[in-house]
Amino acid sequence: MVATDVTDAIELMFETGWTDGLPVVPASEDLVRRFVEYTGRDGHELIAELPPLGGRATVERIAVNAVMAGCLPEHMPVVIAALQAMMEERFNLRGVQCSTGIHTPLVIVNGPIAKALGINGGYNCFGQGWRANATIGRAVKLALVNLGGAVPGETNKATFGHPGAYTYCIAENEDANPWEPLHVELGFDAADSTVTVFPAEAPHNVMCHAAGPRDFLTVLADSMCTLGNVQMYVMGDTFVVLGPEHARFLAEGGWTKRDIRQFLFDHARKPVRMLRRGGPPQGDSRRGHFWPKFIDPDDDDQMVPVVRGPDRIHIIVAGGQGGPHSVYLPGWGSGRVTRKIELA
Repeated sequence: MVATDVTDAIELMFETGWTDGLPVVPASEDLVRRFVEYTGRDGHELIAELPPLGGRATVERIAVNAVMAGCLPEHMPVVIAALQAMMEERFNLRGVQCSTGIHTPLVIVNGPIAKALGINGGYNCFGQGWRANATIGRAVKLALVNLGGAVPGETNKATFGHPGAYTYCIAENEDANPWEPLHVELGFDAADSTVTVFPAEAPHNVMCHAAGPRDFLTVLADSMCTLGNVQMYVMGDTFVVLGPEHARFLAEGGWTKRDIRQFLFDHARKPVRMLRRGGPPQGDSRRGHFWPKFIDPDDDDQMVPVVRGPDRIHIIVAGGQGGPHSVYLPGWGSGRVTRKIELA
């Protein structure tokens, strides 16, 4: 089939399997060139060889997927940085791409570029309505499928998946954050723009009209360690997204991020006897040693934490003002990676 107009071009993308199930913007030569030129890079520069099939993600090929996703040229540095971050060993992109789990890579943007591009970190930040969130996240996902070869039902074995597989991109709401934003906490300058990638399940809402900070954190801890939560068995990084109301509530009570992480590590736990209901514990020698060494998998009374250490709990602030809601994002087993965005 040869595309003779826009409709034909869109249908051709469906026939070739280059879409995510939604119509895409036809990637004309002129559009792709403009996207490449914006980066200041050579179009043939290799950014990554994306697993599982090792597809060559050059600047030009990434630009093709960004155009199809509906991006603007200025979104390219974020898309490129996100793909580069996913290639770090700690992220384990091959495992993330091919697992049967429900997780999918989440992109979190910090720094001045978030406001410059209009990436939403406020009301409905995980929902619809913002072009930058929708298209940047979608460009990353299209590249992972079209270049990396993570085709659902073939190399991508996700039993269910979740809607974030279309697009999963937010900014931190730094204006509502009473502490340091994520990138500053990790050692970057406040003027730096960064992208953080994390293989996350869909957001788990936590609603709590708490009488005090400890009450709220107790509710949050309980939400983090539910039976059937893969986080309890594989113990990778995990994210807590505090809504502005809860963040302000905690900060005014004198709680630091370090205090919160330690409390959640100490209280988000389940006994071995209960975790056995979900199958042999991962701490068992027959299933690998994902649990911390201080956990005895043969002791039914041992309390198993949701992560191996408090430093594996990452905290950001996002969402709209005025609602007693926060979000928990269970991970898959690999780690968070944060990378500085290189601007042209």
